[in-house]
Amino acid sequence: MADPYKTLGVERTASEAEIKKAYRKLAKELHPDRNKDNPKATERFSQTTNAYDLLTDKDKRARFDRGEIDGDGNPAAPFGFGNGGSGGAGQGGFQGGNFGGEGVDVSDLFEGLFGGGQRGGGGFSSGFGGFGRKQPQPKGANIGYKLNVPFTDAATLAPQRVTLADNKTIDLKLPAGFENNMQMRLTGKGQPGPGGNGDGMVTITVQPHRFFTRDGDDVRLDLPVNLAEAVLGAPVRVPTVEGAVMLSIPAGSTSGKTLRLRGRGFHRKDGTRGDQLVTLMVDLPVGDDALVEFAKSWDNKGNPRGNLGV
Repeated sequence: MADPYKTLGVERTASEAEIKKAYRKLAKELHPDRNKDNPKATERFSQTTNAYDLLTDKDKRARFDRGEIDGDGNPAAPFGFGNGGSGGAGQGGFQGGNFGGEGVDVSDLFEGLFGGGQRGGGGFSSGFGGFGRKQPQPKGANIGYKLNVPFTDAATLAPQRVTLADNKTIDLKLPAGFENNMQMRLTGKGQPGPGGNGDGMVTITVQPHRFFTRDGDDVRLDLPVNLAEAVLGAPVRVPTVEGAVMLSIPAGSTSGKTLRLRGRGFHRKDGTRGDQLVTLMVDLPVGDDALVEFAKSWDNKGNPRGNLGV
């Protein structure tokens, strides 16, 4: 069993941020996609992921630091277990239920620790009260995956197909309210082990979009409109994460005016959705002689910078 601190190359006093930084570096170096011909790298990648999972779980980290569990997350052996009975008769070793031949009955102690046995003749007998009971077998190592999700799929929670290490595929349902770089656990989709398969740990990364951006649960879009649409107002087609819709541009709109399309954003955990915020950008044509002449003859130019004090 490996020490998770040594596996990640961090001190026992390392902060969560330091642990994450060390894991990202090692995961990038050891990822199976970059080491297809190096099985040792894949094994180290799994060990690194296991170590990261344990040390970022506050409860498990505290239990490991106290010696209650080992680096695989399994219960540590009780005090004195596995020492091979090194003490001999008359030398202070373990003798038929007595320590050092002092006649101390330790059956209650072992019954408390191991679930009880049977007393016999003042000593401790019948397998030392469950001393021979099997410890839980360790599960196989976890396997880390990285899933790049298109922006519109992330906003609409479209199912994503994931190819596992054994080349099998599954359709992954994205959870409402998920954030970029969130991890999802696929139970039993890791490496096999004596106690069953480990888990698959999927890190979800949302790909950037060429004109949509995410703002919390909302989606933002800069929408070009021509001069006539801005001045006179007009219905225009607007792209959304679920396809184009019609939007009414109010007459007299200027660049920077933001309109709201409700329920066109990302899904929240409570079942509601964010909105799409559409910011108008008036697009003026270049080299339009009629527009140039109009601007020259227009008297009501005003001062749009007056509220700036200039």
